[in-house]
Amino acid sequence: MRSCLRAIAPVIAAFAMTACTIFPTPEAPRVMDLGSAESAQRLELRHARTLRVDTPLASEPVNGTRILTKPTPHEFQMYGNARWRDSAPVLVRDYLIDTLRQSQGFANVVTDTSAASTDLTLISELSAFQAEKIEGKIRVVIELHAEVLDNRTRKSLCVRNSRLAEPAASSELDEVVGAFGNTARRLAEETLLWVHRCLQEN
Repeated sequence: MRSCLRAIAPVIAAFAMTACTIFPTPEAPRVMDLGSAESAQRLELRHARTLRVDTPLASEPVNGTRILTKPTPHEFQMYGNARWRDSAPVLVRDYLIDTLRQSQGFANVVTDTSAASTDLTLISELSAFQAEKIEGKIRVVIELHAEVLDNRTRKSLCVRNSRLAEPAASSELDEVVGAFGNTARRLAEETLLWVHRCLQEN
């Protein structure tokens, strides 16, 4: 019995070594971002009030880090081997903050992780953050419901619903991510002007 085991041991070892190399090591997923808001519009009028930007509320699967596509109205799919650097709500929050800060239209703009007291809060709900296929063409859709809240009175000063769409040149990941960045820039710029106008009226 021992002689048989000694005889087949090299065969088992050789098979084990071969089995370890049958499947290639999976590549690390690509980590994508929306790009920067460096070209954000600068405003001439500067409000003396401070603004906190809360992370938008979102439900599954929009609140995740996977890059979503919606080939039909009833189905979500995900781009394989790629993800966002953070969850979609955090990406939107960060882009909004960068744009609002670079506008120099407010005394200060802080994130919801800051302990600083502020005059106003921008709260929102993110209900769409995906690529969609419409009549054979790919477009990116971002939908955001936003409110400006007075922190002292807890009164909602202004409310806005945004649904922006941006065509992508193809369904390739880089083209789709580029369209996400363009849509986020439009959303942030429109939100900036809307918040600024809201404060002028209130």
